Amino acid sequence: MKSSSIPHSTGEAPLTGGWRPIPNVAAPTVVDIGKFAVDEHNKNDHTSLKFEKVTKGESQVVAGMNYKLTITAEDGSVNNNYEAVVWVKPWQKFRQLVSFKGPV
Repeated sequence: MKSSSIPHSTGEAPLTGGWRPIPNVAAPTVVDIGKFAVDEHNKNDHTSLKFEKVTKGESQVVAGMNYKLTITAEDGSVNNNYEAVVWVKPWQKFRQLVSFKGPV
């Protein structure tokens, strides 16, 4: 996994525990995390969603970073929105899908 920081909208240092909006959900790191969430969901739930894009995102500083993303994915011929939370520790090359809900 590439190590890069996600800028916060206010320019302030992130607060531990608080969710902060991700201003650029099209950033390669955010898109990569969104694709990871869909791939993990497909593996765990034996589904075949196809990642389309991240439409909204928030980050939360924990022991690493949580990313709460609203993801558009194709389910057959229908596009639906899903909410995923992914825990990332870039210095350990660690990612874990915490939750995947939807369609929302």
